[in-house]
Amino acid sequence: LLIRLSSDETRMKLLDLFITSSIPVGKILVITGIGFYLALDRVNILNQDARKQLNNIVFYVFSPSLVASSLAETITYESLVKMWFMPLNVVLTFIIGSFLGWLVIKVTKPPSHLRGIIVGCCAAGNLGNMPLIIIPAICNEKGSPFGDPETCEKYGLGYVALSMAIGSICIWTYVYNLMRVLARETPIIIGTSSTVPLIPTKVVQVEEQFGTWSKIKQRVCSAAENINLGTIFAPSTIAALIALGVGLIPTLRKLLIGNTAPLRVIEDSVSLLGEGTIPLLTLIIGGNLLKGLRGSGMHKSVILGVVVVRYVLLPIIGVLIVQGAHYLGLITSEPLYQFVLLLQYVVPPAMNLGTITQLFGSGESECSVILFWTYALASVSLTLWPTFFMWLVA
Repeated sequence: LLIRLSSDETRMKLLDLFITSSIPVGKILVITGIGFYLALDRVNILNQDARKQLNNIVFYVFSPSLVASSLAETITYESLVKMWFMPLNVVLTFIIGSFLGWLVIKVTKPPSHLRGIIVGCCAAGNLGNMPLIIIPAICNEKGSPFGDPETCEKYGLGYVALSMAIGSICIWTYVYNLMRVLARETPIIIGTSSTVPLIPTKVVQVEEQFGTWSKIKQRVCSAAENINLGTIFAPSTIAALIALGVGLIPTLRKLLIGNTAPLRVIEDSVSLLGEGTIPLLTLIIGGNLLKGLRGSGMHKSVILGVVVVRYVLLPIIGVLIVQGAHYLGLITSEPLYQFVLLLQYVVPPAMNLGTITQLFGSGESECSVILFWTYALASVSLTLWPTFFMWLVA
């Protein structure tokens, strides 16, 4: 009888967690569906130009405001020491994803111009937009195992803001150059009549003349020369650095943060701007997915390979890494912190990959197709895996 009661309680608990994790996904689907509808040709409210302008506003104003307000409120020297494992965890998602993407290439044998897109989609996860939507929604649900909704959302957004900043740096340094190297056979089209190879001809000639060490040195120098500091230090990254300074310097913190701070109007204004980030981002994602629906020419095996990597293999590896780190005492026992670490392994590919393919002038439609199907299936993955994660850490 006791065993039966315990089994019933476990089932009820899992059902409650499943409902809790499905609510945020439902909200995402509804708002994404609205964005998708507004982008249709017969409606033409959220057309390509409108999405571009909204994306610029989010990129330069709303997203940095959310990152800055979330980090500044939660970051202190003590909390930063506690979160030291998060940057390492983000880097691990990129490295492991790259290796799994290389395996997908070996198995599916896609055209050469798709290799960089496949590795990029496997390596770079949406560490900003999706967690920014999921964490507040889960925190505000009655069945949430993370305690008081206000405290949960405050610290959860702080964790996500740091994750978003580290992820942005990894995308525009590591993934950008990795995709550039893998796509070196495809030229970047400038204007209407001229092409520029992704790897200069002079570099190839030099590599043929020198030994292995010279080749390695030349490639490192070439990658360093092509790193765009403007993309690395994106507005969200700059906002994160400023917020870290405010949080870690007691004098600035007293001036800006808190109900009695003399300059609290600045922090309140930034927080108000940040609140517009989530709905706008979700609408833009819905509009962008329309392009993927219209795309064609992608092998099903490639899409399946990316889906398996992002929604099966990476989450399993993530559970092993996070639980192993907890067992070794590298991370705290705080459920919300562990949940955010696990969530970093199950998000769909980063939307910035579409921007990168535009810079290369190749593979934009194929990338949109992959993004469409991975985001469509994210509704299943982001319901089942978070349910298991909450059960695991609660």
